[in-house]
Amino acid sequence: MMGTSKDKTKLLPFDAARYLTDDEAIAEYMTAVLETDDTDLLLLALSDVARAKGMAQVAKDAGLGRESLYKALAPGAKPRLDTILKVVRALGVRFSAHPA
Repeated sequence: MMGTSKDKTKLLPFDAARYLTDDEAIAEYMTAVLETDDTDLLLLALSDVARAKGMAQVAKDAGLGRESLYKALAPGAKPRLDTILKVVRALGVRFSAHPA
């Protein structure tokens, strides 16, 4: 007989930040997200990476308040390009252009 109702497995919600443990993983993740051309997904990915690196430290390195960083990376936010570039630099990644 298969398991009983007592044997329920507790699943945790997926959190990409748990898997962004090194610079290579972060770069691959950001590259994949940039290829989607989805701005909301980009904000989510930046938020994931910031959480993986420590939101308070990223905010400090970007010259932003922690609350401002959360607001800038919230779903549906429309942060200024200079804010995005500050966050990207604070995360230790950089965007690059390639022929389409």
